[in-house]
Amino acid sequence: MQKPVAVVSRSAIRHNLRLLARRAGSAVIAVVKDDAYGHGAEAVAHAIGGDAALFAVSAVEEGVRLRVAGVGADILVLTPLLSREDAARAAFYGLIVTAASFAALPLCEGMRAHLAVNTGMNRYGFSPDRVERACRLCAERGVRVEGVFSHLYAPADAGAREEQTRVFAECCRIVRRFFPDALRHLQATGGILAGGAPFDAVRPGLGLYGYAPPPFSGQGLLPAMRVYAAVGQETIPFGGGAGYAPAQKTYSALHTLCAGYGDGFFRAGGLGAVGALCMDACVREGRMPFGTRVCVLRDAAAYGAEHGTTAYEVLTALRGLRKIYVG
Repeated sequence: MQKPVAVVSRSAIRHNLRLLARRAGSAVIAVVKDDAYGHGAEAVAHAIGGDAALFAVSAVEEGVRLRVAGVGADILVLTPLLSREDAARAAFYGLIVTAASFAALPLCEGMRAHLAVNTGMNRYGFSPDRVERACRLCAERGVRVEGVFSHLYAPADAGAREEQTRVFAECCRIVRRFFPDALRHLQATGGILAGGAPFDAVRPGLGLYGYAPPPFSGQGLLPAMRVYAAVGQETIPFGGGAGYAPAQKTYSALHTLCAGYGDGFFRAGGLGAVGALCMDACVREGRMPFGTRVCVLRDAAAYGAEHGTTAYEVLTALRGLRKIYVG
C-alpha cells in the first residue's frame, strides 16, 4: 500500500476499558468522538459494545454514523444542538442530546437528554445557580432528562477537582429532585486516574486508546494503535538536498518512506526524517530495501512530546488513515 496504515488492537481497547472500569468502580460511557480518537468509531463501538453502558460522540453526524453501522446502544451527543435539523436527525436516529443553555433548550423539546452543568470549565453547561430553573423548563417542555454531567478542567489539581466535585454533587441533588433516575457522570480519564469516582458512571476517552492525559502515567493502559509505512525508494544521494531542505551532512545512503504531513504527521520532522517531511514522503538516512514496512508510530504520547503537544492531537490528526483491526 502506498499510504500509511494504522493497525488497531481491539483487544487493547477492551483491556483499557475494563481496567478503567475496575479503577472507577462504576459504569463506563465510552467516548468515541472524532472517529474514536482516530481509531475508527464504528469498529471500536462494536468491539466494546458488551462492556460500555453507552457511547458518547461529539456531534449528531457521528451518532448517525454509528447507528447506520448497526450500533444499537444508547449514544449521547456531547455538543449542544445548534439547529432544528440537528434535533430532527437526533430524534430520528434515537440519539440522546445535551441540554446546556437556555438558548438551545427549545431544540431539546421532546428529546431524551443529559443536562450539562458548568462547574468551572466554562465550556458548556448551565451555571449552578441556573440548574433549578433549567430543570423546571425541561419538565415543562417535555425534555426527558436521563442524565447530568460536567467535566473536570484540571483533574490533577486536587483542590480544583474537589471543588468541582462538590459543586457537581449539589447540582445533581437539584436535578434528581426533578428527575430521580438521572445518571450522574463527571470523571473522564484524568479524573479516573486521579482516584475517586463517587457518581454513577465515568466517561473515559483518551484512556480507552491507551494513553493518560498529562501529568498522569499510563498505569497499565495499552496503546491500541501502531502506524506502518512502506519504503518507496532507496537512494544514493546526488546533489545537495534532502527533501525540501539542504542536506545537513554528506549522506552515504537515503531512503524514502511513503508517509508525510498529508497523512497527519507533523511537517516539522520526526519519524526519523533528516529534515522536514514532504506532504506524502519522509526522507531518512541509511539503506532500507524497497517495499520494507516500517513502524513509524507506536507511542503517540512520545511523538506528541517531541512536537510540544499531546497524544490527543496526534491521534485525531491521524484519523484519516486506513485501518486494519486485530485482536
